[in-house]
Amino acid sequence: MKTLATLFLALLGQTAFAQTPTPEQMIEQLKAKPASTAYPAAARTRSLSGVRNLTVDVATAQEVIATEKASLSLQIQFDFNSASVKIESKESLANLAAAMQSKDLLEAKFVIEGHTDAKGKADYNQRLSQHRADSVREFLVSKGVDGTRLSSAGKGSSDPANTTDPLAAENRRVKIVNLQ
Repeated sequence: MKTLATLFLALLGQTAFAQTPTPEQMIEQLKAKPASTAYPAAARTRSLSGVRNLTVDVATAQEVIATEKASLSLQIQFDFNSASVKIESKESLANLAAAMQSKDLLEAKFVIEGHTDAKGKADYNQRLSQHRADSVREFLVSKGVDGTRLSSAGKGSSDPANTTDPLAAENRRVKIVNLQ
């Protein structure tokens, strides 16, 4: 049975992997996606009555989705109350390092976002998510990824994958975003 978060990720063109994704799967997920022209908006601009030279750009839902950056969410396990990556997550991160060093992604720059669930205080979660994002970045650099291509950002619990359950496990994740 698919979770709500899995269905939402599928709608955004992201994949929720039940097992460790391969480097090839990661490459496909992280490739920069061209903007879609399949769903052009009927009217791009219109005048607002009583206001001269002011227009509103109308975008369809498909165009909004098309402007999203290519990204991949991984359930990276850390020791409790720590930024130390658990051994069971190192295969996923090694695959990510291989994907980032592929010819398809070699020119791309990425931000590594750390996310937490809503358990605990917001400022603590913010710091912990930043430390975890930094830890993932350091791991990738240790596997040969050029550190100048990587930045890290702690998001705390501000952007949950599962908005209906802020304490859900899928909210504790690392999201890799292609900045192209």
